[in-house]
Amino acid sequence: MAKFQLIVSDPVSKTSKAATIEGAKAQALVGKAIGDEVDGKLLGIGNMKLKITGGTDKDGIPMRFDIQGGAKKRAMLSGGVGFKPSDRGERRRKLVRGRIVGEDTLQINSVVIGEAAQKPVEAKS
Repeated sequence: MAKFQLIVSDPVSKTSKAATIEGAKAQALVGKAIGDEVDGKLLGIGNMKLKITGGTDKDGIPMRFDIQGGAKKRAMLSGGVGFKPSDRGERRRKLVRGRIVGEDTLQINSVVIGEAAQKPVEAKS
């Protein structure tokens, strides 16, 4: 079964919280990609919408949004996630993981994008 460390950042209050998710709740994240929206109720963390922004695997290899699939790949990078160039125009081949969340993923970064739909008001008869 999958087990994830979910990091939830709230841009309004400028705080972040970590939660461990495992079992059936973690299975809701498997197969999702960076940029996908997830309902917080499925994860058991409350009434909010989350957007997946990144993550790492058990070896600390970062997920990158422009790599297809969920496997590790040595990609030529000129900046961004996974590589910070020290000289202008520097490029280097670095090991990164694709954008799909899989069983190998350990940490998932997410940001709160809004509250989920509120409970409907019950009609009085």
